[in-house]
Amino acid sequence: MTFREAVYALVSRIPEGRVMTYGQIAASLGLPRAARAVGTALHHLPNPDDVPWWRVINRDGRISTRCFDHPADEQRLRLTEEGVLPDEDGTFPLDRYRWWPSPEDEARCRVQEASLDRLSETIQPRRAPGRRRGSNSSPARRTWSGTSFG
Repeated sequence: MTFREAVYALVSRIPEGRVMTYGQIAASLGLPRAARAVGTALHHLPNPDDVPWWRVINRDGRISTRCFDHPADEQRLRLTEEGVLPDEDGTFPLDRYRWWPSPEDEARCRVQEASLDRLSETIQPRRAPGRRRGSNSSPARRTWSGTSFG
């Protein structure tokens, strides 16, 4: 099964009244750094009514969708209809509503090795802050009218 199919399969297993985070789904599928890829997969749902996309929120317990097809107001409404109620600050308490898949659920949603390899190649760790690379650090960019100012 491809990564997207695995995301859809796992999200489909989230019970009513429970939520998972993007990063939690990615980690359950064997790619802990693929939280954004989970969001992208949910954004490209062929039929949004087939998969309960509204049960996926960010790690802070907030709704983070900015998609016209899956608006935040609709997600909030669907969650509250299922009994997932936000706190006063608008966050959904993960300690109360988070769902953890069983090992059997994770095994049923296993991603093919080839799909994992392709996706893991695109997910690179962020570069540590430091000296910028590229043309901004070249000697030509550090001079103005022939005079060095750096």
